[in-house]
Amino acid sequence: MKDFMMIFIGPDYGDLGLSPEEIQGRMGKWFAWSQKMEKDGVVIKGGNALTSGIRRIVGENRTVSDINSAEVKELVGGYYIVEAKDFDEVQEIAQGFPDYDLGGTVEIREVMVFDN
Repeated sequence: MKDFMMIFIGPDYGDLGLSPEEIQGRMGKWFAWSQKMEKDGVVIKGGNALTSGIRRIVGENRTVSDINSAEVKELVGGYYIVEAKDFDEVQEIAQGFPDYDLGGTVEIREVMVFDN
């Protein structure tokens, strides 16, 4: 088995103008999906959401800039680290991602292992 990171990319709920009830409904879908993955034993580390505030440090001069969600084309909203045999298995796990209907994206990356 290998570890994979599922990275969740999509709009910030606040930017979509969702009502508090709609956000609560969305969160319920996230909790249900998370519980299913935990029950299935695939989650290594997960459930971590990220705020919309971003600070970037770029280049040799280490230029610092603070960015808000309205300034980026793709907002990384969170991630899970799951255990699976291959990309296809993680793709199947990712079918439960709750925000596909909002244009959301799941990016799957294998976690690199360094041998000492």
